[in-house]
Amino acid sequence: MEEQIWRLRRGGEVIGEIRVDSGDFPWLSGRFAARAGYAAVEPLFAEELALLEVIESGEEIDHDAWEAAYARIADEMELVAPDGRPVAGFLLHISGPDAWFRWSDVPSTEG
Repeated sequence: MEEQIWRLRRGGEVIGEIRVDSGDFPWLSGRFAARAGYAAVEPLFAEELALLEVIESGEEIDHDAWEAAYARIADEMELVAPDGRPVAGFLLHISGPDAWFRWSDVPSTEG
């Protein structure tokens, strides 16, 4: 697999990079390197991931809570492809140095 570096941007500032090291269509995964500015949004990713883990465990949870948590991520940030262009839609999870995501050139119609 050719090395790919995706960037997470907030307000025009790169706040992290994902060095992709594997993929299982449609998901890509790799090592996340936080940059200045990431600390301000790290709690959003922690909250989203905690809610996702509850959902995946089969426990009862209001799915709207996860959607609201993820909407804050999608509204505040953009994922930039290796060629430098922001993608139209993405689903990104970050846990410490690990990141996994899927993306689309078509904006999501959900929410």
